[in-house]
Amino acid sequence: MQRIKCTISYDGTLFSGYQVQVNTRTVQGEIEKVLQTMHKKAVKVIASGRTDAGVHATGQVIHFDTSLAIPAEKWVQALNAMLPDDIAILSAEYVHETFHARYDAQGKQYRYVIDLSKVRNPLTRNYTYHYPYPVDVERIKKACTYAIGTHDFSSFCAANTSVVDKVRTIYSISCEQVGTSLTLTYTGNGFLYNMVRILTGTLIEIGAGMKEPEDMKKIIEACDRSAAGKTAPAQGLYLQEVYYMVIPTA
Repeated sequence: MQRIKCTISYDGTLFSGYQVQVNTRTVQGEIEKVLQTMHKKAVKVIASGRTDAGVHATGQVIHFDTSLAIPAEKWVQALNAMLPDDIAILSAEYVHETFHARYDAQGKQYRYVIDLSKVRNPLTRNYTYHYPYPVDVERIKKACTYAIGTHDFSSFCAANTSVVDKVRTIYSISCEQVGTSLTLTYTGNGFLYNMVRILTGTLIEIGAGMKEPEDMKKIIEACDRSAAGKTAPAQGLYLQEVYYMVIPTA
C-alpha cells in the first residue's frame, strides 16, 4: 500500500458539506465513490478538515492509501475523468506512509468574498456574500489588528462545538477592496468551527458602524459567542490553502 496526497478544489454549492453523511451528497462521498470503483473495495479519504454546506475550496488537501500501481502524475487525470464537474484534483503525489492530511497540517488560509454592489449579481450569488450597504474598509483594517496573534477565540466559535481548547493563532488578516468586491484573507495555525464566518460577520458590523474597531478586543476578551456579530453566510467562504511546512507570517 502507498499513500497519496492530493490537493483538490470544489464548488460547495450543491454539496451538504465535505464530510460523508447518510443519504446526502458530499465531497468526501463523491471522491470515495470513485476510489471504490477503481479499487473494487471501499477506500477511506482523510482531509485536512471539513467544510460546511455551500463553502468552497481552492486548496483542500486529502490523503488515501492505494494498492494500485499508477504513476503519481496519472492520478490527476484518472480521478478527474470520473469525478463530477464540481470537484477537481489539482495535484497528486506519493508521500510517506505516516503523512496525515489533518494531523500534519500546521496552518490554513481562508478567503471570504463580499459583494458590496447595490444590486445583487445573480451570477455570483453562490460565490460571494451580497452586502449592499456602506462599509468603511479602514475601520475593518483597524479591527483586524486586535484579532491578530494568539487568543482564546471562544467568542468566534459556534456554540454547539465539542472542542475544549479554543486558543488559536492568527498570523495575518488582509482586507482588500477592488471595485465593489471586498476580500478578507485569514492565515492562522488553525480555525475553530465557524470562526472565519463569525469573524467576518463581526468585521462587517464594524465596517458598517454598528460596532467600533476597538470592540474587537473586548469581544475576544469576553470569550462569549453572544458578544460577537452574526455568522456570515457560507457561500462567500473559500478554503484557500493548507500549510504543512513553512507558514507565511505576512
